[in-house]
Amino acid sequence: MEKLLQQKFNLSKKAIDFAEEALNEILDKINTLKQNARYNQLKVLSAFQNNKVSETHFAATSGYGYDDSGRDVIDKIYAEIFGAEDALVRHNIISGTHAISLCLFGVLRPGDTLVSVTGKPYDTLEDVIGITENDNLGSLKDFGVNYKQVDLIDGKIDYNNIMLTISEKTKAIMIQKSKGYDFRPSLTNSEIGKIIETVKNINKNIICIVDNCYGEFVERDEPTNYGADLIAGSLIKNPGGGIAPTGGYIAGRKEFVELAAYKLNSVGLGKHVGASLGFNKQILQGLFLAPHIVCESLISALFCGALFEKLGFEVSPKTDEYRTDIIQAIKFGTKEGVIKFCQGIQKGAPIDSFVTPYPWDMPGYSHEVIMAAGAFNQGASIELSADAPIKPPYIAYMQGGLTFDTAYVGILTALQNLIDEGMIHI
Repeated sequence: MEKLLQQKFNLSKKAIDFAEEALNEILDKINTLKQNARYNQLKVLSAFQNNKVSETHFAATSGYGYDDSGRDVIDKIYAEIFGAEDALVRHNIISGTHAISLCLFGVLRPGDTLVSVTGKPYDTLEDVIGITENDNLGSLKDFGVNYKQVDLIDGKIDYNNIMLTISEKTKAIMIQKSKGYDFRPSLTNSEIGKIIETVKNINKNIICIVDNCYGEFVERDEPTNYGADLIAGSLIKNPGGGIAPTGGYIAGRKEFVELAAYKLNSVGLGKHVGASLGFNKQILQGLFLAPHIVCESLISALFCGALFEKLGFEVSPKTDEYRTDIIQAIKFGTKEGVIKFCQGIQKGAPIDSFVTPYPWDMPGYSHEVIMAAGAFNQGASIELSADAPIKPPYIAYMQGGLTFDTAYVGILTALQNLIDEGMIHI
């Protein structure tokens, strides 16, 4: 294999030997990840069997989409897997941001207050909430919804400030599970449960919404098992299993899922309409494969973190830390390091490996962003990808990998790119 890696992918023997050393040091941790994946895979299989999935559920519908049995069974399966009363899974939810936006606009009304208890939300939600200078876009702020924020303290939840910030006008709180573009530990589901318990002790009627992107099937449970009223995510991340070509999901309490469905479709119609257009099979097959694919992505992230930590870089999570999402952050400290790493990931991709990504002003982001994503589905971060805002301290975020064997090549190509530029010496 070493000869193949050298000849076909232009990897040096030093880089390959170093990578194999790092890989051998994490074999016990890989086995733990596989055990979690097995548990989640059995949970998914059980949900498919309990809901009597058959080939008839793959059939496409058109027009209004009335009586789409495949669409309806997908909702039931998601609800069962996530321990929720109901779910809304649709191909026309275009992203995680869209899914979260539907939750927020669904449950919030003029005069209500939304509190983010995990600091500043992900960049693409800033315009949704109305915390940027872009006015009159139809944000929550434009509709009279107030916003407050409880910042983290050294990457940890500030429970005292949460209790001080929540008032009688607080209608909902928002929790971001993953680190986003921060260099902090992503939250465990049990930590999310503690936040929810704290909030519900103040006012049991406050709606707790969790941005679950990148976290599905990483642990053996989900935030809904710990009291979350709504969770949301994207099908081109974890739960789509690399098969779903687009889409998003919302799961949680039935009344709130219905309100989100009203925002997606129309008040009064909600979940009862929406043609599936033949996407049901891909959504179901992707969900079935998701625990395995997420495990491949986790092994890829673990390997990447171990490799660069061994080289002396600061990484998050560290090799010996518990993982709660598929993201691996590496602090390069220089703009050039981030760019060369991302360009190396692109070189190792199956699609567009000949393309060189550069930073650009991407819609929804406050800084230039570089994105490496040689994916079968555009922007699918369950596939090997890497991105970074071009700002100090210059951190790259890698995620995904449909198979570890191919992600291994991509990560080594990124390493080789840094070696060739004289930024790393082995």
